[in-house]
Amino acid sequence: MTTPPALLIAGHGTRDEGGADALRALVRLLGERLPDVPVAGGFFGVPASPLPLAGAIDDLVGRGAARLAVIPLLTAPTGPVPEALPAVLERATERHPGLGHVCGAELGPHPKLLDVLERRLVEALGSGARRPADRARTTVLLVGQGATDPYANAEVVRAARLLWEGRGFAGVETAFVSQAAPDVPAGLDRCRALAAAAAPGGPGRIVVLPYFLLPGGPVERLHMQAEGWAAAHPGTEVFGATVIGPESEVADVVMERYHAVVAGGPPLGGASCGCRAAAEDARPAHRARESAALAAGAGER
Repeated sequence: MTTPPALLIAGHGTRDEGGADALRALVRLLGERLPDVPVAGGFFGVPASPLPLAGAIDDLVGRGAARLAVIPLLTAPTGPVPEALPAVLERATERHPGLGHVCGAELGPHPKLLDVLERRLVEALGSGARRPADRARTTVLLVGQGATDPYANAEVVRAARLLWEGRGFAGVETAFVSQAAPDVPAGLDRCRALAAAAAPGGPGRIVVLPYFLLPGGPVERLHMQAEGWAAAHPGTEVFGATVIGPESEVADVVMERYHAVVAGGPPLGGASCGCRAAAEDARPAHRARESAALAAGAGER
């Protein structure tokens, strides 16, 4: 019987202990669901993470893993980052000769994640989301990380469109915490105009919805920006939603990506990583901007 590859969950770097605890919770949940598969997780992309990906890899190898199925815990591709996932995996194979790995796709915008996002919206609105008329006067601002790669940012826009379809909200706009426009205040300005059109004569209502799987510094920054905007616009109701978090639906999508890699991905003994989210941007039109992007993103994303 062939031994299944270990599951390595690769989160985009954070120094936030809350984000690390959330990833640990997701690892425990997946370990319960996949009792015959070694599971570990860590972060790439920034130094000094409380849960480094390199440590997770070493842990799996210590538990006897010779092959890794790597699932990036991302809602959208990252674009260029100071320490890309392939570099972390390459160093791991240098430390552990013979270790094989292959990457799956990022998680979003999967229908199950969209369901969780809708649940976060309902939680933020409370009783104000019960009737169709309540949703019809509500505009949503879906906020992603932001990247210099427009293809990565386009995935956030795609998620916004899918979230809007059939859910009854007046509109779903997008904004980004850094490196891309519109920023959070500009996105709220657009939402305010939509909310006024959706509820003429009444108070506009906006929900700021983080398109993040785990808590961390960027999420705190976006909420601070939203609170500052709300203080300057007292005539508009602004509600803040929470991140997706280590929900059972997230575990479902990770397992789906894992089984897809095991069943039909590239050979697990290979050293290449085919994940769009993990690879450094190779598009010629953006190569010239990569050095500046890395310098700009050297801090926590």
